[in-house]
Amino acid sequence: MTEKRVFTLQENSKVLCELPVLEGTTGANVIDIKNLYSQTGMFAYDPGFNSTASCSSKITFVDDQAGALFYRGYSIGELVENCSFLEVSFVLFYGELPTPEELQAFEKKITTQTLVHDQLINFFKGFRRDAHPMAVMVGVVGALSAFYHDALDIQSAEDRELNAIRLIAKIPTIVAMCYKYSVGLPFMQPQNKLSYVENFMRMLLATPCEEFVANPVLVRALEKFLILHADHEQNASTSTVRLAGSSGANPYACITAGIACLWGSAHGGANEAVLNMFQKIGTPENISGYIAKAKDENDPFKLAGVGHQVYKKYDPRAKIMRKLCFEVLGELNLLDDPLFQTALEIERIVLEDEFFVSREMYPKIDFYSGILLRALGIPKNMFTAIFAMARSIGWITQWDEMISDPNQRIGRPRQLYCGVPERQV
Repeated sequence: MTEKRVFTLQENSKVLCELPVLEGTTGANVIDIKNLYSQTGMFAYDPGFNSTASCSSKITFVDDQAGALFYRGYSIGELVENCSFLEVSFVLFYGELPTPEELQAFEKKITTQTLVHDQLINFFKGFRRDAHPMAVMVGVVGALSAFYHDALDIQSAEDRELNAIRLIAKIPTIVAMCYKYSVGLPFMQPQNKLSYVENFMRMLLATPCEEFVANPVLVRALEKFLILHADHEQNASTSTVRLAGSSGANPYACITAGIACLWGSAHGGANEAVLNMFQKIGTPENISGYIAKAKDENDPFKLAGVGHQVYKKYDPRAKIMRKLCFEVLGELNLLDDPLFQTALEIERIVLEDEFFVSREMYPKIDFYSGILLRALGIPKNMFTAIFAMARSIGWITQWDEMISDPNQRIGRPRQLYCGVPERQV
């Protein structure tokens, strides 16, 4: 990142300040406003921070104009087709694709950490059985620092790496335990002879009554799902992790903050909202009425899963997710599934209708992801938890980068105060 030019801020032809313009390797340049207040006595006003670069990063880049996503410079399409989730995790955390030897060593580190402390099971007993799995996950992941406090020196690169390994390894175990607890089934312990994704599917879906053999087509589909959700630049939950981490909080607390943020229906909970919408619509014959409602500015109904805050083109992850739906539903002889047919018809209308095209409203990843997870046999209330499992590698990588940054400071946004001025009691 280098200084490219200077941005001059004027008021009534009077120069107020000159701010450096910083240039990254790709994407939009940024105006460095850290001295704006000291030079002008004013703050920048940007609700939602949609025009603010909160940090510099080398991890993930979203090309909003082209509709493309890159992890460490590798396109998401190539990673999905050619890599395992653990290979992609290695790329995100270490910056490069692993050699076969490095991947083998990395996988061994993961498999030796998949078990959770036995006393952690007691935490589950404190929750109601009908509690949402995300509520349980927030509590249990947040408690990890009480069990693994041997490596909480955030200034130690070795400690940060160990925490990353532990989170990648243990969160699938915790996610599966959240589900098993909610339905009153015994926890399934991890089996390290299985692959990362196959092991998770066994812990989530198997019972002690019979041997579990996962369909390899479904295993690979879930693996691709995890890769697609592993990171996505400075989204709400990632920014939450960075803001929490800027205070020096331990990594488990920071990841828990990210999980809580992801739970929101406008973020990770969107896939559940989309599936609810499809179920409400029912069949393709009912779509026209809902399209009319979506176009009516006086109607609160919105098409869930359509329109992305960043992408101005079709979300590249949504294209891959759509293809995965065809592969999985074809494998299961479910291509005529009414919800899938409803989704396809809504997509067709959205891509052709001037109302949506002119507003750059294209299907995003959540549009098809719920249909995929449902076909894999995963309950709807587990969708966001699995999203969180995938995004954990992105969160811990972003946290590690932030802690390593010598320019890192505690987050402290300012405000435009619109309340009552000073008055007497």
